[in-house]
Amino acid sequence: MAEPFPFELVSPERLLLSESVEAVVVPGTEGEFTVLKDHAPFMATIKPGCVVVTQVGGGVQKFFVRGGFADVNGTGLTILAEQAIPLESLDPDAFALEIRNAEEDVADARDDAQRTVAQTKLQQLQDIREALGH
Repeated sequence: MAEPFPFELVSPERLLLSESVEAVVVPGTEGEFTVLKDHAPFMATIKPGCVVVTQVGGGVQKFFVRGGFADVNGTGLTILAEQAIPLESLDPDAFALEIRNAEEDVADARDDAQRTVAQTKLQQLQDIREALGH
């Protein structure tokens, strides 16, 4: 059993998690990495993907993050995410419908500005789908 360390996951909207955990797997832009207690300090950028948190006692929580920064320091790990969503809060059927609607919005865009907004939303949804492994 790994020793616990402090972990925080923060998005612009709210603090999603602040507790002692055993391990955190992070989708770094240079590759996925795992943080355990007493990890060497460093900072890394995060790509869109899934953060997997192993809780004290063995439970697992998963969050989709859309980029951000990971700060590993002497006291623990803090992730400052551009966006973070608990995976258990996603309804697969509603999510699939949202992707279809976004694809239609791209096809129906009347000008470049509308197309750019629609493509950005579609890309964000596709990033989440990829993180979910679908």
